Amino acid sequence: MRRRISNDGSAAGAEEATVVLPATIGPYVVMRELGSGGMGVVSLCRTASGRLVAVKQVREEYADDPAFRSRFRREVAAARRVSGVYTVPVLDADTEAALPWIATVYLPAPSLDRAVAICGSFREPALRALGAGLAEALQAVHAEGLVHRDVKPGNVLLSAEGPRVIDFGISRALNSAATRITGTGTVIGSPAFMAPEQISSSHDTGPEADVFSLAGALVYAACGEGPFGQGDEGTVLHRVLAAEPDLHGVPEALHPLLSRCLDKRPSRRPGPAEILAELSPSDPDALLVPALRAELAR
Repeated sequence: MRRRISNDGSAAGAEEATVVLPATIGPYVVMRELGSGGMGVVSLCRTASGRLVAVKQVREEYADDPAFRSRFRREVAAARRVSGVYTVPVLDADTEAALPWIATVYLPAPSLDRAVAICGSFREPALRALGAGLAEALQAVHAEGLVHRDVKPGNVLLSAEGPRVIDFGISRALNSAATRITGTGTVIGSPAFMAPEQISSSHDTGPEADVFSLAGALVYAACGEGPFGQGDEGTVLHRVLAAEPDLHGVPEALHPLLSRCLDKRPSRRPGPAEILAELSPSDPDALLVPALRAELAR
């Protein structure tokens, strides 16, 4: 039996602990919490010059694991080289701190799941623009030897300049450490958007898993739920492994591409470059529907 770490990274069934924020993290002054999960806490921080950054600080149980630190160090080094237009740049990190941390550009933009809640289902032009942006982001991430492993609506921000993928470069290190700390069978990810190989294999998965998750995020944008529906965790995981994706509500013109992206066999899925080519031409402005423009202006 494989035990999952939930959407925010916390162990399923674990009691939520009160987080006491430090006054500073490295050279940054902590302003407030942006979010927390099983791996650590994300804080909105300010530099000495007043610039806002998002800083994720690792929890103690991972910080005490030498193997995690080693992999985290490698993943952060690679993540700092990622410079794609549709990613959020890593600005700074301290992998040797008592509690390691990584700082990225702070982007005050709604996540894809919030955007769907505000704007409703995306139409085909917006879906094409979203898919093209995500594919380009994955190209940049994969070019540095990284695999995101948790592409989901909550990890996609919709800025005025297009979609941005966040939280890349650390998921594989977390997955490896969590297996050692919490026992064999731990899964890092979000069931509705995980590739089958992430569920069934304890080995590292490749970039094809990100393509599967990208397609799941597009289905969510079109329908308000992932391609394997809703339900309890076990039911959704079983559907991911054994059922065909439900593309009802997705524009028919996108069915062939999404069906290939959601193939159970990783080798049958297209790569990001092929996805980008099939979605071209796309209009990035198609994402900025009036309701989203209003949200970004807040």
